[in-house]
Amino acid sequence: KPAGLLTVPGKGPDKQDSLQTRLLAAFPDTRLIHRLDRDTSGLLVFARSAEVQRKLNKQFAHREVSKQYVALVYGYPAEMQGEVNAPLRYDPEHPPLHIVDPVAGQPALTRWRVLERLSGRTRVLLEPVTGRSHQLRVHMQAIGHPIVGDTLYAREFHAENESRLCLHA
Repeated sequence: KPAGLLTVPGKGPDKQDSLQTRLLAAFPDTRLIHRLDRDTSGLLVFARSAEVQRKLNKQFAHREVSKQYVALVYGYPAEMQGEVNAPLRYDPEHPPLHIVDPVAGQPALTRWRVLERLSGRTRVLLEPVTGRSHQLRVHMQAIGHPIVGDTLYAREFHAENESRLCLHA
C-alpha cells in the first residue's frame, strides 16, 4: 500500500477511496485481516474466504505473525536497541491523537533496533508486539525520537520539504 491511501474507507464521501474498496472491485470476496495508517506504506494481508480470514485472524491474535517496520526517526537514540513499554489510549480532547497513559491506557509494547545512523536521523527497525492505533508513532515520540514526516506526533520537528511519513511495514 502506498503512503496516503486508506486501508479501509473512512467517514465522509471524500474518504471512500481505499485499498479495500479497490480490491473489492476486482475481487468481491476480499476480506480484511489488518490495517495500516493512511500515511504508512507497506505490506498488508487480505483473505479471499471466510475460512482463511478466520485462520489468519487467529494467527495474528496469537502473535504467530511477526510484523516489522522500517522508520526514519529524528536524532540518535543513545542505545542500539531497546523497548518501549508504554500503555496507550485515544485522546478525545485532541482527535485523532493517541497518548501514553499509565493509568487508563491499554498495554502496548514496541521493540526497536538501530539499522543506520544518518545525518541528524536514524533508520530503525520497529517490531510492535501489540497492535494499538498509532503505537509506533506515539512510542517513538515518547522516547524523544519521533518519526520523520509525522505531522501528528512530530510537529515541532517537521519540515515543510518532508513529503511523507517515513514508516514502512
